[in-house]
Amino acid sequence: MGSVETSNKDTNGSLLNKNPTIVFVLGGPGSGKGTQCANVVEHFGYTHLSAGDLLRAEIKSGSENGTMIQNMIKEGKIVPSEVTIKLLQRAIQESGNDKFLIDGFPRNEENRAAFEKVTGIEPTFVLYFDCPEEEMERRLLSRNQGREDDNIETIRKRFKVFLESSLPVINYYDAKGKVRKIDAARPVEEVFESVKAVFGPKTEKVNHYVRFMSKLYMYKFHFLSKRKFGNQCHYC
Repeated sequence: MGSVETSNKDTNGSLLNKNPTIVFVLGGPGSGKGTQCANVVEHFGYTHLSAGDLLRAEIKSGSENGTMIQNMIKEGKIVPSEVTIKLLQRAIQESGNDKFLIDGFPRNEENRAAFEKVTGIEPTFVLYFDCPEEEMERRLLSRNQGREDDNIETIRKRFKVFLESSLPVINYYDAKGKVRKIDAARPVEEVFESVKAVFGPKTEKVNHYVRFMSKLYMYKFHFLSKRKFGNQCHYC
C-alpha cells in the first residue's frame, strides 16, 4: 500500500463525487460485529472496512506512514483520527463499491467529529450491536482465536473503554434518529434476521463483480490482520 499523504481536497472530492453509503458498525468486544458484517457483505453487497485491519495493513506495507503508526502503537499512544480517516478514504476509493460498513470506528466523539469534518459525510445510519457484558465476556473467554488480550482483566478494561468512549457516539447519533439497535445476545441466526430487517429485503442477486470485489477486499485486510503488531491498537 502506498502513502496516505493525499491532499484533503483531492480525497474529499473523490469521496463526494462517489457519494458512498456509509454505515458505522459499533458494539462492545464480543458483540458479534464481525460475524454480522460478513453476513451483510454476502447478502447486501457492502464492503466491510475495519479500522484495525487497515492500520495493521499499513504497518505491514512498510511505508513511512506505517512505521509511524507502529511506533505510536508500541508507545501506547492513540493513532490520530486523521490518519485512520485517510486510510478509510483510500480504501473507499479503491474498492470499486459505493456501500460500506465501517467497523469499530468512530471509537469516540473526537473520531466522529473528525470524520465528518474531513470527509463532509455523515453515516446513513449506525448499526449498534447491544449485548450484555456477561454474554460478551463469555464469548471472548470461550473463543479460540489465539488473541493474547482475551483474558478477564483485559476484557473488562475493553468494556470500560467502550462504555466511556463509544456510547457517547451512539447517543449522539441516536438523538439524530440514526441508530439501529440490534439485540446481539441472541443466536447468530436470530441476530441476522434483525439485521436483514434494517437493510431491507434481499432484492435480486447482488452484482457478482461487486460481491467478488467486496470479498477480495475484506480478505486482503483480514488476512493481514492475522499478523500481530502489538495489542495496544485502539481499533483492534
